[in-house]
Amino acid sequence: MSTSRILWLTSGILLAWLEPWAGWNQALAESLSGLEIMERVEANDRAASDSAFNRMQLSSCRYGVKDNRITCAERPRIKSLESVGKNYGPEGKDTRSVTIVLEPAIERGVGMLTYAYDDSEKDNETWLYLSALGRVKRIASSNSDDDSEPASVFGSEFTTEDTDTGKLDEYSIRILEETTISGRDVWKIEMIPGEEQARKSRYSKVNYYVDKERFVTLRAEMFDQYDTEIKRLLAERVEQVNGVWLARSLTMMNLVSNRLSNMAFLEMYTGVEVEDDFLTTRTLTDVPFRETELENLRLQLD
Repeated sequence: MSTSRILWLTSGILLAWLEPWAGWNQALAESLSGLEIMERVEANDRAASDSAFNRMQLSSCRYGVKDNRITCAERPRIKSLESVGKNYGPEGKDTRSVTIVLEPAIERGVGMLTYAYDDSEKDNETWLYLSALGRVKRIASSNSDDDSEPASVFGSEFTTEDTDTGKLDEYSIRILEETTISGRDVWKIEMIPGEEQARKSRYSKVNYYVDKERFVTLRAEMFDQYDTEIKRLLAERVEQVNGVWLARSLTMMNLVSNRLSNMAFLEMYTGVEVEDDFLTTRTLTDVPFRETELENLRLQLD
């Protein structure tokens, strides 16, 4: 609780004024539908990705359970990344982002460019650049034409499907129950893809546990067509960054392969001036252009 909040609560006059207001906010939250809750969650995500520059660490390993704790059973593979994003569209609901690998040195320059559209009529687009091959590969957003898996994000347990946003109208969304996660009150929300989206998804449904106060997903459970949980997302270190509640640590567990990946957001900045040209495939292939633009972005952080 903030110092200002504590001071307010010591005032009988302000307390009398705040109590009905807090009750009104609580009643408003309780009246939200599953769709409205997930819209609030995505609004938080978009706010964090608009004119944003992030530094991340991505680590992956095979895991086991020791002393009732999930731990890496091998030395994790660690990658350092920088990511830049910007929102577009009339309501700012479309997002373009590019992520570049800095380390290890052998993978430096590997990059991924993503265009995510809120409009269900437009498929999200992803381009992957592998420096060893020296070319850009476009990754199809739909798996309806073959049995290939969604593309892995830099060899991790996160896939392009896991990081997609928007298109909530393509899902059946309902609140299953109200429960607690790590002492936090949450909604358990079920999302089942509609007929069209089901042809593009590897999941028959996903259950989200959304913090009722902060509108942050604290846990997600992904199921296959046999209603078996195959992946699980755990969010930790929820903090307020530039006025937006965010999880600074995301762990994706693959329950089939017993592997996990953790995405840790080390530094997060918004309000950065991002040139439109930077969020194109040129950034993936033109090294001098990319390094010059990245340095210009880094200078804005000082």
